[in-house]
Amino acid sequence: MPPIRIALCITDLDVGGAERCLVELATRMDRKRFSAEVYCLGPRPADNLSSCVPPLEKAGIPVHCLGGSRYWQTPSIIGQLTRLLARQSPQVLQTFLFHANLLGRIAARRAGIPSVISGIRVAERQARWHVWADRLTRKMVDRHVCVSHSVARFSVDRAKLAADKIVVIPNGIAAEDFPAAQPADLSLYGVPSGSRAITFVGRLTPQKGLSWLIETAPRWLDELSDCDLLLVGKGPERNRLERLSARLGISDRIHFAGWQAAVPEILAASHLLVLPSRWEGMPNVLLQAMATGLPVLATDVEGVVELLGNEAGFKKGSG
Repeated sequence: MPPIRIALCITDLDVGGAERCLVELATRMDRKRFSAEVYCLGPRPADNLSSCVPPLEKAGIPVHCLGGSRYWQTPSIIGQLTRLLARQSPQVLQTFLFHANLLGRIAARRAGIPSVISGIRVAERQARWHVWADRLTRKMVDRHVCVSHSVARFSVDRAKLAADKIVVIPNGIAAEDFPAAQPADLSLYGVPSGSRAITFVGRLTPQKGLSWLIETAPRWLDELSDCDLLLVGKGPERNRLERLSARLGISDRIHFAGWQAAVPEILAASHLLVLPSRWEGMPNVLLQAMATGLPVLATDVEGVVELLGNEAGFKKGSG
């Protein structure tokens, strides 16, 4: 039997949870059974260190970056994707993240792809039109893969997706990478020698609730005089969060490390992982912290109780 042709489509390939899952899926496929190509709606990431393209190309997997970055480019991106899919003629298209889900299923319909699998990675509680668009195009999808049971319930209750089309496949990590053999030197990221790091790892976006965390920080940092807050990740909120830290007079206790590849080493050197998210799906960083043996303080959002267990104590999402 010839290999089954798989197309994997995602919004962008900057390093993130969904992007890492795509890489793991693509590179770990049995090449005798499956042949994969990857389609990225956005441009190729400029920085190879924080890009998922190099490991895909190293594994010999074709990667097509379509260069989209503006809404007005949507018709062109759908056209490009349709032509590329028609050329590959995959038996299955699997999409990751909202924009790839939406544009991918439209292109698949135009290209005559027989099976479409759509990945739902978060319970979208901010951009409500995302839920509406999923509902409107649900007949174009054969299966929706949700990363947690709470995301599946959200998809049925709020997006009105058919329950018999939903499958739950939880996130996974390469547990052998945790804990790291050698903890990081956190002074490289601004944490003073002798201080304990309360660490956040993720994108600096409103979803992650970091403004609430920093607004409350003067109180708990004052009580925890030997602790500093370390934020690992990049995103559009960084400048605003830095200004907020300065306005509150705690910028010397809050350290912005930017994107870092050495997450296992950073977690191994940390005292606590904090995740103040307003909504989630199934946070990979919690899996990484658990594999490290690191204590976790998280809001009670999607996927968290499924990882930490019902016996854990929770604070409701920070709104």
